[in-house]
This record gives sequence, structure tokens and C-alpha cells, in this order.
Amino acid sequence: MFLYDDAYLQYQFSPDHPFNPVRLSATRDLAENFGLLSPDDVIPPRPATIDELELAHSPHYVDLVRRISVTGKKTYGIERLGLGTEDNPVFRGMHEAAALAAGGTLTAAEKIVAQQTSRALNLAGGLHHAGHGHASGFCIYNDVVAAIRWLRRETGWRVLYVETDAHHGDGVQDAFYRDPEVFFVSLHESGAFLFPGTGHVDEIGEGAGLGTTVNVPLAPATDDASWLEAFQSVVPRVMERFQPDIVISQHGCDGHYWDPLADMCATTTFYAAVPRLLSQWVDAYGINRWIAVGGGGYQSLSVVPRVWTLLWAAVSRQDLQDRPISPDWLAAWEPQSPSRLPRHLMDEPEQFPPIRDRQRMVKANRDTLAALAQQFPEMRFGVSGKA
Repeated sequence: MFLYDDAYLQYQFSPDHPFNPVRLSATRDLAENFGLLSPDDVIPPRPATIDELELAHSPHYVDLVRRISVTGKKTYGIERLGLGTEDNPVFRGMHEAAALAAGGTLTAAEKIVAQQTSRALNLAGGLHHAGHGHASGFCIYNDVVAAIRWLRRETGWRVLYVETDAHHGDGVQDAFYRDPEVFFVSLHESGAFLFPGTGHVDEIGEGAGLGTTVNVPLAPATDDASWLEAFQSVVPRVMERFQPDIVISQHGCDGHYWDPLADMCATTTFYAAVPRLLSQWVDAYGINRWIAVGGGGYQSLSVVPRVWTLLWAAVSRQDLQDRPISPDWLAAWEPQSPSRLPRHLMDEPEQFPPIRDRQRMVKANRDTLAALAQQFPEMRFGVSGKA
């Protein structure tokens, strides 16, 4: 099930803002072009209700967003709530656009609870920085928190949340830091180097939720092999130990080598492998329910559509080997790109120079896994192979 509506494109802060919704329509077009997406797969989202948004946010904050949305103009002091800033400029219709993005993830949850599907993808979701009473990092409403709390209320299911966005999902972590029924796992560039500055190894939950937060802060320049080593060392062990009823995964692709807003060196090799592995593990561990959402990714045409087409292939259990991208797709989208677009689905290794002092990066990431193994001896975290 692929959640999409052209109204998603209204979530646009400004024409030159890095969070560009063109990546959504370009991804849908590319997935269709590869024969992976039929009209029957596409389900329109509904807007999140006020009550649903208040599962994630304070009534005061939601009311403020609604009022500002009418005029699209700043009011005094809203910067303290993360609005009207360089990251989150206000715009007319902001509430409606953000509520629809959140509603896509809630629609996916509803469809799974109703047993109308077991897997769903909402690329407009993954807005993981928004907090209880503030916007942050291009995120107005936190669709993930709203959907998880809705699922917990309606079903009581245990939820495993996994993300590989380059930026730590602080808004989601904060919401469930004391909740033993929601397990949070994030593999991201270390907060010592990158916004939002959180997600350190010693952030492991509090109170009843102690031990249900796992952060894997990775060194800058982490590449496919080292990131995958960490992913394979951590995620299946959490699944086995926690035994969730549903997995929600966030697939920001701003860790790509070309992305301007992070310092990582992943390629499509990593972004193809992660959802394939999740697909296998969701079945192998008998979970059988999976919601995937989007997230960061600021090479809106050269990277994001290819990565998220690979994601949709995994979610929908379709095999997708490397193939040339259709000249029709390139002709439609290249005029909107500041650079020549890749001609193949997968990156070519020769496009990327070798990583300087790679062994230091690998050692730093393995030291992080060793620190995690000490924090979580029962999980048996460890290096899974050669990176």
C-alpha cells in the first residue's frame, strides 16, 4: 500500500528550501516507470484530526500552528516554538499540509489494524524532529509519534521503531523514552558533529523504559559496509529480544554521499540493503506488520527517487535489479535538476572517491558497537562481519 496524494506537494516552506516535496512526485513517477506501482497500490491519505495530532503535541501548539496557517505570517515569539525560523518558515496552509503528511502514516496504521494490508509506505512521513510543543528540523507535526500512540491506544501492540536517517530522531525518542512498550533504535551520524546533537550511546531510556532505547551514533564518512555492519549487528537482535507486534521504520536518505546536509558516505547499495533486510526480518521473526515512512533527503532528484523506489520494491515484495532509468523519466525531471541526473538506478562505485583514513572510521564505529554491548549485555550486540 503506497500512500500518496498530490496535495502532499503543498508541504513546501519556500521555493528554495532544502525540504522540497518534488522528491515525492518524482519518486512516484519513477516507481511507476519501473513497473512497480499500479493505480491499485496507491491509497489517498486523510488528514490527521486535531485529536490525533494532540496524541503527539500539546493543544496549545496545534492551535498555534492552525492560527498561523491562516495567514502564513509570523507572530511575536513563535521562534521559541521552532516556527518562523530559517529551518521552519511559516506558510499559508501549513497546518493542512502537515496534518495530511501525518494523516498518511495514520491511514497506514488504520489499514493494517483493519487487516486490509500488512505493509504500507508513506513517503511524506518520517517527520521525526517535531516535539511535544515545538517544530524542529523541517518537521511541523510528528506523524510517527501520533501513529504509534494511536496504535498503542487502539491495539496495545508493542512497537519497534527503527530509523537510518543521518539525523537522530530526537522527537520520537523523547516521546517514548519512558515507555517500555515502544522500542526506539536509531543509527545516525553522531550528534557530536550533526544536528540535533542527540542520540548518544548512553541515551538508553529512563524509568520503566530503561533499556528500550538504542542509539548507534556513527562517525562522519561512514560508508555502506560499516553502516550495514552496525545495522545487522543491532536490529535483528532487538527484534528477537523485544518481539514487537509491528515495525515502523524511517528511511531518510540524507546519509548519501552527495547529500549536502550531513557528512556520511552511503550509496544506493546501503539504501537498497536496509529495506530488503527489514522485509526479511519482519517475516522471519513472525512480526508480519510493517509501516515504512520517508524522512530526510536533500538531493531531491538525483538521489531520493532512486532510493525510495528501492524502498517501495522491498515493502511491496518486488524484485528490482539495477536497470537504466527511462529516458522519459529523465526528460521529465532533469530540467528541474541543478545537475545531470544518474542514468542507472544504482550508484556506480567509481562515482565516489575512496574514503580518507577509512580504518579510523571503521574502528570508531566498532568501538561504538562495543560500548553498546556493555550497555545491553542481554542483546548480544557485536560485529557481524568484515566491514
